[in-house]
Amino acid sequence: MSEIRNNWTREEIRDIYNLPVLELMYRSATVHRKYHNPQEVQVCTLMSVKTGGCPEDCSYCPQAARYHTDVEVHKLLDVETVLASANQAKESGSTRFCMGAAWREVRDNRDFDRVLEMVKGVNALGLEVCTTLGMLTEDQADKMKAAGLHAYNHNLDTSAENYSSIITTRTYSDRLNTLHNVRKAGISVCSGGIIGLGESTEDRIGMLYTLSTLPQHPESVPVNALVPVEGTPLQDQPKVEIWDMVRMIGTARILMPLAKVRLSAGRVKMTVPEQALCFMAGANSIFAGDKLLTTPNPEVQSDQEMFQLLGLFPMASKVTLETA
Repeated sequence: MSEIRNNWTREEIRDIYNLPVLELMYRSATVHRKYHNPQEVQVCTLMSVKTGGCPEDCSYCPQAARYHTDVEVHKLLDVETVLASANQAKESGSTRFCMGAAWREVRDNRDFDRVLEMVKGVNALGLEVCTTLGMLTEDQADKMKAAGLHAYNHNLDTSAENYSSIITTRTYSDRLNTLHNVRKAGISVCSGGIIGLGESTEDRIGMLYTLSTLPQHPESVPVNALVPVEGTPLQDQPKVEIWDMVRMIGTARILMPLAKVRLSAGRVKMTVPEQALCFMAGANSIFAGDKLLTTPNPEVQSDQEMFQLLGLFPMASKVTLETA
């Protein structure tokens, strides 16, 4: 069950997802130990470099211009501000720095040139650098790669069948096309989704099916629990049960053994024992810092205390600084 495969069937994935939860955790933990050090967790920091005012209609997102939320719109930050934050993240133990901009797609303009400068600067600090900027063309992906980008995040969010009930301003094919452009440029792919959107179990299986049958698995698979935000269409969604997160993480770990499975949004609502179950099931990456773009996240200090309690330690950076 732990070989690297890209030909999973929906039926196989359904059978794994629906295993008795303790059996699923045992199998996923076994796969995790075969391919990873179970005590290592990659610590990442995510910073919003351009916030709000997005023309998209993603039902979960407080940054959509059409929804009335408490998010304050700000233009693209200057390079110096971002690099100062990246340096602070490094000192706090992060080895990957992710920059998010609330754009529908990347445009070839001065803002994109500034993002390229940010990528170069963060890379020079010895951090893995990731961006999430919306849709990306082949040419733009090549420029990002040349600037030193390590990874690009572009989540599928949900299944192909459920996608139009969550977002209508772009298609699932648009999503997959960006992932193709990123992969073609030689940038590692970060792509996962969100549970708690009102989707069915079959939708969760469908999303995992799409990710695990890509020609090459994403190097990073974020599993997000919806953080409902007042003013968005999904503001009244109930809290995601921990066992749903465990099933998603465990199934993702079995399907994509080499990937970093990222315990992402929603962690602020989880107790330490609940997070421990997710690590046991195969999660080996988290976001640190008090915010995930615009939603709350556990503080760095509480994460350090959790790591100490659980015997976990931050994964070392794979980036080597060039010496003169």
